[in-house]
Amino acid sequence: MDYKDVVAKIKDYYKEIYLLSHVQAILGWDQETYMPEAAIAERAEQAALLQSLIHKRRTSDELGRLLEEAGASSDRPAGAESLSDTDAAIVRETYREYSRAIKLPEELVVRFAQVTSRAQAVWQKARIEDDFGLFAPVLSEIVDMVREMASLYGYQEHPYDALLDEYEPYAKASDIKRIFDAVEAPIVELVQRIGEINQVDDSFLHYKTDKEEQKRLSLALLDKLGYDFKRGRLDVSAHPFTTTLGSDDVRITTRFLEDFLPSSIFGTIHEAGHALYEMGISADLHGTILADGVSLGIHESQSRFWENVIGRRRSFWQKNMQLISSAIPALSDVSAESFYKAVNKVKPSFIRVEADEVTYILHIILRFRLEMGMVDGSLEVNDLPDAWNQQTKALLGIVPKKYSDGVLQDIHWSFGGIGYFPTYALGTLYASQFAHAIEKELGSIDELIAKDRLADILSWLRDKIHKYGKIYPADELCRRATGESLNPEYFIKYIEGKYGDVYNLS
Repeated sequence: MDYKDVVAKIKDYYKEIYLLSHVQAILGWDQETYMPEAAIAERAEQAALLQSLIHKRRTSDELGRLLEEAGASSDRPAGAESLSDTDAAIVRETYREYSRAIKLPEELVVRFAQVTSRAQAVWQKARIEDDFGLFAPVLSEIVDMVREMASLYGYQEHPYDALLDEYEPYAKASDIKRIFDAVEAPIVELVQRIGEINQVDDSFLHYKTDKEEQKRLSLALLDKLGYDFKRGRLDVSAHPFTTTLGSDDVRITTRFLEDFLPSSIFGTIHEAGHALYEMGISADLHGTILADGVSLGIHESQSRFWENVIGRRRSFWQKNMQLISSAIPALSDVSAESFYKAVNKVKPSFIRVEADEVTYILHIILRFRLEMGMVDGSLEVNDLPDAWNQQTKALLGIVPKKYSDGVLQDIHWSFGGIGYFPTYALGTLYASQFAHAIEKELGSIDELIAKDRLADILSWLRDKIHKYGKIYPADELCRRATGESLNPEYFIKYIEGKYGDVYNLS
């Protein structure tokens, strides 16, 4: 049998799924940016119809036969031994997706799409009105469905594993807990040490800044980082995101808070990291199941790398403060050193997306614990606000007074993304490890920035990470790029060194 011919048929078959998923993304992007409020009911029906079509194609007998002909099985998901790395990856990823999809009845898939589309509008309203009671009923529906999905997918250790696998393939909750246990104590200790000394001055970051000025700055930053405006655009949404509407259409959003400039600066840089990854996937993979990030942890590593390792670096602002003074003249007297220390201020706060680099992972640990409880039934939705406040007190030493500062701040649960949050922390850890590898190969990142060689850094990421799409699983990709599996020690060393400098810790 000519296995290459079979793989070619699988690629042709999958092309329709690829296109439908991009149509689905267009509807989602529109819903979060420009869609009028009254359109939500029909949009939910549209989303459900598309999800039904995609599900049917992912679970068809025809696809099952093609995978069998390619030699794919539970014992050998990558198919025949003679396949190239790329063809084997196509079979592996298609078989993985098919095997998960056939476990879910179409009725559940359609209902989930309908409920989550509606839930996102409910969440937005609840957040604006600071009323968890508005969101709780629909969230309860979502939690019931994800519990059902976890049961249908199956798992060996914890039902959360089945949901985590959607976002971070092959990872388990026990893996995440082990990593979080390794970083929690050093982070908490560092936060406590910083809290005992004088804080840096960040008052100028809270001056009222015109949204148009912030937009000019965001566009300038995107240009500096190498974002291709011929293949994307910048818009505004309640929660910043990146979405791929086509192989040459990768769009990002940010948000502009008039009294907190870093929200737009680092929201924009963060989403640029995601977009640069998508734009860097090899053109040879376009139209295939491999034309995507291999895991959300790896995807998040790219956004956290640009946001924190580059965007919050002293040398970056020593080189680029003119971007701020040109876009926002009122800040033209702020020095690069003052700005660097201000945007690296460490102080426990309520909002995850605006958290400092040190406390950010504590926000993820909080959500991971709550999600584990929701999934295994030990925590009911109506008890979430109190549980949230207790965990915030335990991890960050503060308690939110508003739902919008606590349990209602994130969009993820409204779209059913339970299992998603741990990938943010994994990405933060990967980013530090990739930075270490870059410096081993290219030299000091500070010197690269000083010589205006951000393009060289991007080229390294494209050569080691982006171009492969989903050819290699996350752990293998990390080992190929850095020589070892994910190691949280790189992050601990990075933040202890950086913030020891910012705060003059002995």
